[in-house]
Amino acid sequence: MFAEERQQKILELLEKNSSIKVKELAKMFDVSESTIRRDLQEMEEKQLLKRTHGGAVGIKKMIFEPTFKEKEDKSQREKSIIAKTAASLIEDNDTIILDSGTTTLEIARCLEAKDITVITNSIDIASELSERDDAELVITGGSLRKKTRAMVGHIAESTIRNFRVDKAFIGANGISVKEGITTPNFIEAQTKRAMMEVAEKVYIVADASKFNQVCFSVISSIREVTAIITSGDLDEEVIKEFEDAGGKIIIKNE
Repeated sequence: MFAEERQQKILELLEKNSSIKVKELAKMFDVSESTIRRDLQEMEEKQLLKRTHGGAVGIKKMIFEPTFKEKEDKSQREKSIIAKTAASLIEDNDTIILDSGTTTLEIARCLEAKDITVITNSIDIASELSERDDAELVITGGSLRKKTRAMVGHIAESTIRNFRVDKAFIGANGISVKEGITTPNFIEAQTKRAMMEVAEKVYIVADASKFNQVCFSVISSIREVTAIITSGDLDEEVIKEFEDAGGKIIIKNE
């Protein structure tokens, strides 16, 4: 088991329990106590938990991952604006990837380009586009995460790597100059990363509330994306900070 996977499971344990013990974790994962202490130190440095004598306690704001339904109900106006902006970048005959998510689902609903090819790991986007005669649809397959309704894992990544696309539109839970583009789940982050690697241009789609937030799993640095498409109340100083660090922000509010 990779350290990232082990740390993901530690976070999941902290969602269910108020605290965890080094000895119990070492036995559970069949690793040394020093390995677990190293995991906990790395996670504390990322502000994912707080170490205690013999174990750790959780920092809930870093662990929480909203469900698809919870995300669908939030910031609907901003998502609609982001989706229309993103869809305007898609041209006739483009090949694109639409990551699973509520904002990318809105992009699918806003698509006006003709004769496009869409690759997606979203069962909702697949359903939305299934009746369109002018869009060729490729569904990745993979393991379904019911919480986010995304197909992820090795099968999804293997399918994605068979293609090269013009543009990819990726959702994220956290966007930070220092920590980059992040999401709560390690496996989902890996699938998003695979999408980015096969695209000529990569757009992160996320409302302003995601800025200066950090989640457990890193998808990429901000320098690795073409632009971040966003909407909402984003301070000019934040925009300048990102641009100074090499990131590009496309912000629309109407």
